[in-house]
Amino acid sequence: MGLFSFLKNAGAKLIDKDEKHVSADNTLNNMAEKAARRQKEAVLKSLVSSLNVDIEDFSLEFDGEIVTVFGQVDSQQDKEKIVLRLGNVNGVAAVDDRMSVVKPEPEAVFYEVKRGDSLSKIAKQFYGDPMKYKKIFEANQPMLDNPDTIFPGQTLRIPNL
Repeated sequence: MGLFSFLKNAGAKLIDKDEKHVSADNTLNNMAEKAARRQKEAVLKSLVSSLNVDIEDFSLEFDGEIVTVFGQVDSQQDKEKIVLRLGNVNGVAAVDDRMSVVKPEPEAVFYEVKRGDSLSKIAKQFYGDPMKYKKIFEANQPMLDNPDTIFPGQTLRIPNL
């Protein structure tokens, strides 16, 4: 899939991106930065595991703005859910998708929520039927807990029907 851009300051605030380490000793400073990066990577990994998606050879790297994710998943849907889950975190500007899919299928459309949007409005735009909002809601679970709670800047997966 490649590199996906997200609004860096939108999404769940799970990563403290403003950590500053002041030290006269650069070695201690570098060690603290590496420990903070490992901690942030652990938070991102736990988000992926909360999706309950089977992913072989899973690993990820976070450089402070870009998450690079590796592994192999069964479906395109699983791959897209992982990219969206990682990208919809405050402090993540992009996700570099290096995952492969066992059973390739057509890619879904990614849509950035705008002010005044609702899932039914988005469903009408993409499907011509506002009642198909449930398809969009289901395609974005567990990232979305409630179909009435979306916010500007959030990126959603719009599945093909």
